[in-house]
Amino acid sequence: MRVYHGSDQIVRSPEIRRNERGRDFGFGFYTTTIKEQAERWAVRTAFIHSKRTGNAAEPHISVFEFDTDKLAGLSVKRFEEPSMEWLDLVIKCRSDISYQHTFDIVIGKIANDSVGETIDYVVSGIMRKEDALQRLIFEHINDQVCFCSNKALAKITFVESYAIRKSRE
Repeated sequence: MRVYHGSDQIVRSPEIRRNERGRDFGFGFYTTTIKEQAERWAVRTAFIHSKRTGNAAEPHISVFEFDTDKLAGLSVKRFEEPSMEWLDLVIKCRSDISYQHTFDIVIGKIANDSVGETIDYVVSGIMRKEDALQRLIFEHINDQVCFCSNKALAKITFVESYAIRKSRE
């Protein structure tokens, strides 16, 4: 399986980095099987970096191969669709940065801005989980593959990278 990582830098040797913000599946190296989604991530990351530092940042895509036939010895959690179990994991990981699950790899849907808003409603007590899941049925939700351990990172191979050229307006 080919996976893509969007960033403001080329990533040949992925790492799991902790930060102060909760992520959908906790700390890990996030990729997607959707090239266009990774490109949007890269553009957004470069924009945020440029704005924060005042230095121009260029969006890059790093491409990896992930052999799904070589998962022996790894704990893999796969969510085909949003479910109560998926929602519970995303809520735990986003609301408590000290929470750690036991999965080496988590494959599932991404809580994009509109999905993230729904999750925020649940976390703040405005919406019940059951209602949130009903709302999410109507969302087009992209995917993500999160490598949550160094053991999992050893299963991916860097293929290539490319810069995303900004179009002139």
